[in-house]
Amino acid sequence: MNAFKKLILPMVAVVMFFSSCKDDDPVAPAATLYDELGGTAMVADPNNAGSQIEKGRLGIRSVVDSTIFIIAGDSRLTKFFPVLLSEVGAGNLSGFSALSKNLTDFISIGAGAKNYTYSGKNMKDTHDPAKNSRMAEKAANADMDAFIDDVVKGAKKVGVPDAQITKVGVVLESLRADIVQK
Repeated sequence: MNAFKKLILPMVAVVMFFSSCKDDDPVAPAATLYDELGGTAMVADPNNAGSQIEKGRLGIRSVVDSTIFIIAGDSRLTKFFPVLLSEVGAGNLSGFSALSKNLTDFISIGAGAKNYTYSGKNMKDTHDPAKNSRMAEKAANADMDAFIDDVVKGAKKVGVPDAQITKVGVVLESLRADIVQK
């Protein structure tokens, strides 16, 4: 069991235990991961001069983009993305931009964002080469573990605190059944 799972599993158990406790007193809603990453506060978008972006979305996009570059250098995962890597190698960033936007939308919504929608394929179809020509092969559990490791590296690279990285890991683990198809 890798270190990430050793950290996540006890936290999930604690969350499940406390969420199952009933309290009749009304409680203010807990901050979402999106809120913790800056929420809807508007900040300058470093990728689009003169534009504003929600701080939570900027944080998630930063992790996504960092992770995509880490995956591109990870020999455990490059086999899944020959189309994307070929495009980027030829100077065509359209596939990278689309992937970044889709992942940012998906994770933002999963983290609690309210101002975005995800219009991409569902996770099962996205990771099935028969339904997504940009995916070269089906993933096994070890591939998902490598992906999560790279997300952790990407998040650390852009300075996301460990507590938020753990929460992103919980979201990713919840997708394992759809992503792992081998």
